[in-house]
Amino acid sequence: MAKVLVTGGAGFLGSHLCERLVRDGHDVLCVDNYYTGSKANLAALHGHPRFEMMRHDVTFPLYVEVDQIYNLACPASPIHYQHDPVQTTKTSVHGAINMLGLAKRLGARILQASTSEVYGDPEVHPQQEDYWGRVNPVGIRSCYDEGKRCAETLFFDYWRQHQLEIKVVRIFNTYGPRMHPNDGRVVSNFIVQALSGKPITIYGNGSQTRSFCYVDDLVDGLVRMMNSPAEMTGPVNLGNPTEFTMLELAQLVLRLTGSASVIEHKPLPQDDPRQRRPDISLAGEVLGWAPSLALEQGLQHTIAYFRDRLGVAGDHGARVELEDQQPALRKFA
Repeated sequence: MAKVLVTGGAGFLGSHLCERLVRDGHDVLCVDNYYTGSKANLAALHGHPRFEMMRHDVTFPLYVEVDQIYNLACPASPIHYQHDPVQTTKTSVHGAINMLGLAKRLGARILQASTSEVYGDPEVHPQQEDYWGRVNPVGIRSCYDEGKRCAETLFFDYWRQHQLEIKVVRIFNTYGPRMHPNDGRVVSNFIVQALSGKPITIYGNGSQTRSFCYVDDLVDGLVRMMNSPAEMTGPVNLGNPTEFTMLELAQLVLRLTGSASVIEHKPLPQDDPRQRRPDISLAGEVLGWAPSLALEQGLQHTIAYFRDRLGVAGDHGARVELEDQQPALRKFA
């Protein structure tokens, strides 16, 4: 079994990946600066003999001995990555340079968790890996979008220049337990608002679309990609190709929560993509991967998590003050 480093391992996606890797028998080192991650996300692994946690910011070099590296470190929701946009770009770019340097020194295989945001507001639908994207390089989302695009560039340059074994995946909207209640993502927003009895906020007319992949399915794709043949560098799309409008998602959340919340429309944010759906043909062909859990079933698991997290019982009208549930955002360490 391998010694595996997961950067951003205390976050929503990273914590599920750490659990999967430990379950598979690997020794796992989780590195996180806890900007958006939380030790509570890894409570099930505390004290496990094959699991270790380290507080570290990937914008600084790291000296450890591992066989594989999953580079997930970067705030991934607009409300978090726009809070300190300069540091967001540094995390994507300097973090990639530091982790690639570590992989080069060790001869380790390294996977980059890239994003569907590299496609920007796409002119091609659904999005295939050979589409170069339509990204605003000077907008409020650019720190994340362009940071991830630059990280992909660095990965492929290390592959060409140093023959490093790289893996690049482009992650589409993912949801599930341990999402941050204040992350501004549509699934967590709708669920928290519905459970709190507050209006469901839809930006624009609700016709814009997203595709939602349950976290366990996504983690399975990451593991399959890491262990694919060396020549399979990617990039590979990982996500659920079933497309929903924001209005359809809101109505589904209202039905599953039994909430009496009303739908409230607000102006569309700058550079918000109108459509987002992955073409996952390549993932199916080279990884044998496809998501298995339908949105309704995944939402039921996620709603149950938020009921517990927010202390909401069966009375769907109960109100929760989110500010009391999570400490205020701070600057990166």
